[in-house]
Amino acid sequence: MFFKKKYTIKNIPKYIIGNRSKIPIINQKMLESINFDNAASTPILQPVLEYIQDYLPWYSSVHRGTGFKSQLSTELYDFCHEQVLNFFQGDFKKDIVIFTKNTTEAINKLSYRLSLQEDDIVLTSIMEHHSNDLPWRKKCHVEYMQLNKQGTLDLNHIENLIKKYGKKIKLITFTGASNVTGLINPIYEIAQLAHAHGIPIMVDGAQLAPHRNINMLPHDDPRHIDYLAFSAHKMYAPLGGGGLIGPKKTFKRGDPEYSGGGTIKSVTLQNIYWADPPDKEEAGSPNTIGAIALKKSMDILKEIGINSIAHHEFELTHYLISKLKKYPEIILYENIDSLSIDTKVGVVPFNIKGLNHALVAAILSYEYGISVRNGCFCAHPYIHHLLKLSPQQIYMQQKQILQSNYYHVVGMIRISFGMYNQIEEIKHFLTAIEEIIQYSKKDYYQKRYYLDRKTGAYYPKNYSIDFQKYFLFNS
Repeated sequence: MFFKKKYTIKNIPKYIIGNRSKIPIINQKMLESINFDNAASTPILQPVLEYIQDYLPWYSSVHRGTGFKSQLSTELYDFCHEQVLNFFQGDFKKDIVIFTKNTTEAINKLSYRLSLQEDDIVLTSIMEHHSNDLPWRKKCHVEYMQLNKQGTLDLNHIENLIKKYGKKIKLITFTGASNVTGLINPIYEIAQLAHAHGIPIMVDGAQLAPHRNINMLPHDDPRHIDYLAFSAHKMYAPLGGGGLIGPKKTFKRGDPEYSGGGTIKSVTLQNIYWADPPDKEEAGSPNTIGAIALKKSMDILKEIGINSIAHHEFELTHYLISKLKKYPEIILYENIDSLSIDTKVGVVPFNIKGLNHALVAAILSYEYGISVRNGCFCAHPYIHHLLKLSPQQIYMQQKQILQSNYYHVVGMIRISFGMYNQIEEIKHFLTAIEEIIQYSKKDYYQKRYYLDRKTGAYYPKNYSIDFQKYFLFNS
């Protein structure tokens, strides 16, 4: 008898491809790797890979093909649209899913499709990833929502901006959870406030979707989410997949920003009749494998249970912060006294006094096999805010960067958890931090590492890795 595997928060580490793989570190040793860089990209689930492999013998072009494989691929691709919409509990009659490469492309698509004018206003915030800031800047006037004492979006300030600008505001767009601090914004309260004044909202769900339930809610609910963007590569599927969910009527109007194969019903030399969305918005041959990978990863997340994931990751986060705050040398960049499962996903930024963030990240990698992220995390204005830099300091930083000199450019170290991480991995990390703090007092690392000023990265002296030994370089 065939028994279907059951995936739970306890056994999921076994089904993460590459989890705890042995990697080379300094002194030619091999060590089990620890990945604390999940906010950038999560590893791939084994069942997602198996699902792709099962599909590959049937792989073919989608739409308009008469062959059996093409028809099957089309059915599966369309089914994936439905399943993704179902995952976020969208409205099948009023909403559509548009598959994109990632969240960045999804937000850019919306910025084009809203037909914004120079005098129109979009509200965003200083805590955004660049992907939810830069796309709006050249298309309209951008106003930035302020943060409250808890570090999340200030509802009073949003209301003041609405009173000030009124109908000029065409969209309020903000991150569901920060990729820098992990703080969760009150998406439903903001939606209710916006809708009371007839303003739609968009939620950047890249960091929220893998860790918390997002329910778009019915269109007649004042807390309804109008637009949602997300990425597959943060949800345990491969790179190259993501999506935008929004009302069909938005995408029926006007021209798509990309046009070509698959986007039309009929074309003559004199006119164009566009296809219905989502076809109209998915120009060219689509990434069918990315779509089925995203669908399968969502199946696994649902099976494990988003609430189980949230509780497990918050346990890790609470444990880490409770330990880090005991070190006087550690700087934490958030209100650590009022954290809860409802206000924070598993992202923790920090610095060590007297040590460059890039040096700490290099030491963790080369000496302890721990992957973290350092720098400004594609959120420069937010980092400037958290570091409390003056305008003059920001100017000097930019001047230095434009001269390709990354010596002591500001930033942080970021720990970000996935559902497969464990307390034992945090204990190893804390041992590393304690040793780094002790050795740094003796200028130990300054003698062992050098800085590449053009990249801002640190490397061990007299040590290099022959990457051509790995994977397919010599195939």
